[in-house]
Amino acid sequence: MYAIVRHYSTSSGSIEEMVEQVDREFADRIPEQVGSILYTAVHTGDGTAMTITMFADTATANRSEQTVAQVQQALAARFGVTETAVHRGEVMVSRASKAVAETVRFTK
Repeated sequence: MYAIVRHYSTSSGSIEEMVEQVDREFADRIPEQVGSILYTAVHTGDGTAMTITMFADTATANRSEQTVAQVQQALAARFGVTETAVHRGEVMVSRASKAVAETVRFTK
């Protein structure tokens, strides 16, 4: 498995509004579009968020870059979102309960 963790900040609009938009427009189709096996968005406070995306392998992760760039452009135009850091690498250890497979929807 391979993981990509992306950190974001926003200058216009709030993280909550952006995450709500991601939940409505992108989250359900991201795994299918980019070939991920897990997509999670996390509010990290102070106008920042991060996403954790896991893939079966490095090749699939690399193929996802164009689609991710398109989503980022759409969010940048609406919310002033900037990617501030990207961390990527092979997953060395992984455990998950069935709860991980449960969909979490954004609520205010």
